[in-house]
Amino acid sequence: MGKIGQGILGGLSGKVGNVIGGSWKGIDYIRIKPTSVANPRTEGQVNQRNKFTATIEFLQPNKDFINVGYKSFAIKKTAFNVAMSNVLNNAITGIAPDFSVNYAAALLSKGSLSGVLNPVTDLTTLGQVSFSWDDNSAESNANATDKAMLLVYNPGKKESTYILGGVDRSTGLEVLNIPTSYSGDTVEIFMSFVAADGKVSNSSYLGSGTAA
Repeated sequence: MGKIGQGILGGLSGKVGNVIGGSWKGIDYIRIKPTSVANPRTEGQVNQRNKFTATIEFLQPNKDFINVGYKSFAIKKTAFNVAMSNVLNNAITGIAPDFSVNYAAALLSKGSLSGVLNPVTDLTTLGQVSFSWDDNSAESNANATDKAMLLVYNPGKKESTYILGGVDRSTGLEVLNIPTSYSGDTVEIFMSFVAADGKVSNSSYLGSGTAA
């Protein structure tokens, strides 16, 4: 049974007939319960679900990175939901009903801060991925003290290893330790920067490789 707080003008909590009410992030809402669909598994619905599945499988292991990378967009919505919308609209590839994420087009962080310049990775050491880049802290709005955000995603294991506040941009080198169980696995590599004021750069996809 639904309840209406503070009289008829208050917020609705629960269900009254086909009207559902609730509160999210302090915002009261109501919605109409959808009517049943004669065929809930139409081709279009299956394709959309497959796109959602591919997107969530990619984003879920990276949600801590996303919470920093999309923080400025989390206004009356979560950073994860904003990232999900971005990936769905810009980074899903494939032929129905088989869809996957185009990592090169997928942003794990999004912002106006200057990005990484000439990044290079090295996966030849067991349990490590080495990142190097050129110091571009004198250009545009980059700062020498911007912190590196590094991420190695293992799609086979559906998990990630990352650093959210690494070395300064001006340092130009950092090593990310990864599980030795990743040895022989294909991994996808991303990097971005975060400034002291929380401003971030667009993430850069640094390619895929086989962990040592």
